[in-house]
Amino acid sequence: MQDILSSLGSVGNVLTYVFWVILALFILVLVHEMGHFLSAKAFGMRVERFSIGFPPKILGKQIGETEYVIGATPLGGYVKISGMIDESMDTGFVEGVPEPWEFRAKPVWQKMVVITAGVIFNMILAVIIFSTLKLTYGEPYIPIEQIAQFSVEEGSLAYDMGLRTGDRIVAVNGKQVKRHTDILNIGVLMADSPSITVNRNGNKITLNAPPAMVSKLSKAQGNFGITPYFHSRIGEVVPDMPAEKAGLKANDKIVGINGNPIRFWEEMTDALKSSQGKPLEVKWVRSAKNGVTDTLSATIVPKKEGESYLLGVGRSATAIEYFSLGGAIAAGTRETWTNAAGTLLMFKKLIMGQENVRDALGGPVMIARETKRAADQGAYSFWRIVALLSVTLAVVNILPIPALDGGHLVFLIYEAIARKEPSPRFRMIAQQVGMVLLLALMVFLVFNDVLRIL
Repeated sequence: MQDILSSLGSVGNVLTYVFWVILALFILVLVHEMGHFLSAKAFGMRVERFSIGFPPKILGKQIGETEYVIGATPLGGYVKISGMIDESMDTGFVEGVPEPWEFRAKPVWQKMVVITAGVIFNMILAVIIFSTLKLTYGEPYIPIEQIAQFSVEEGSLAYDMGLRTGDRIVAVNGKQVKRHTDILNIGVLMADSPSITVNRNGNKITLNAPPAMVSKLSKAQGNFGITPYFHSRIGEVVPDMPAEKAGLKANDKIVGINGNPIRFWEEMTDALKSSQGKPLEVKWVRSAKNGVTDTLSATIVPKKEGESYLLGVGRSATAIEYFSLGGAIAAGTRETWTNAAGTLLMFKKLIMGQENVRDALGGPVMIARETKRAADQGAYSFWRIVALLSVTLAVVNILPIPALDGGHLVFLIYEAIARKEPSPRFRMIAQQVGMVLLLALMVFLVFNDVLRIL
């Protein structure tokens, strides 16, 4: 246990983990259960209890026919609808005549809407969050043209895949790469046979991903093993700094320092670090509008600021794509659908044995860690992970497992086809089996998370 605490940090830091994950779960569960609640009320069903969290009860208040409850176990919630066999295992009503306000008295299509409303609300929440983030922040990206080549870490997943330092990535899964984010995203990872095409010494080579790529990437904590090396082209020149005084301008490309060739921005910064403030002979090229290229040079004394030596130049800034309201909604919807499809494909790969369950799946501890990391990075990252978790919650709940929304939906589909409900005894047994399976899975995921951290 001490090893886990030391991995997560101090006790205060652990409490911060707990706060952020409870906040995220509260939002997700509230929206999910609100979907069931509002749709049930819309069809005239009586809702006996609206609970965020599972027993034991911390707070509760009766308002009208509904008791609103906060439970001590913040890993879910439920809406108790009259006349429905659910996780409460209440069957006291089955022998009586269906009342008009009961779930079982309503048409099948209405019951289907109520059962799927939680999933639909979670998907809508994800669309709203993704769309709002795109409308507010835009979509930052690095144009692939700014990257000269990639450095590949030996022994990494990228190295095992066949990538080597100096490669220029030109296509992923046969599609031309235009942005840095095109290289590794959920659409790429979820392809049946992910591939990366590189330009190596003038030759195009297509490299195929190893089996169980998602599991291996998860085991490496998301580190694919590639680092971009940027062109040494200047994006901006800081006023009253050595570079401006020497005559450098935006779009100039630094090609040499003290007679050593400069190919990448990183090589220029390394040369500045080792200069210790001594004068540098800097060479750069400038392209005119008529296509003529001039080579210029000057002796420049770097300016010391703290422990750094600076010329006063910045590389080309990260580009940002901004959206109109309609464009943001369309982009947010696409991102929601892409993540939902990717999650479904992940479950398919797990079932077919193409991914490792222990490495690919994360439980409450891993969710807490990633949520805390996102919160530390600011509002954008926190709300983004809430949206991703909302999609995951929706997909998991629609799986055809008893005790989940998808299990109830399977019973309703049977009812629609057979024109009769499955027997209460069968549904009770299925609910109990489903609950046992879910609890067993939860225990497995918690222990698996602990082992991964250790």
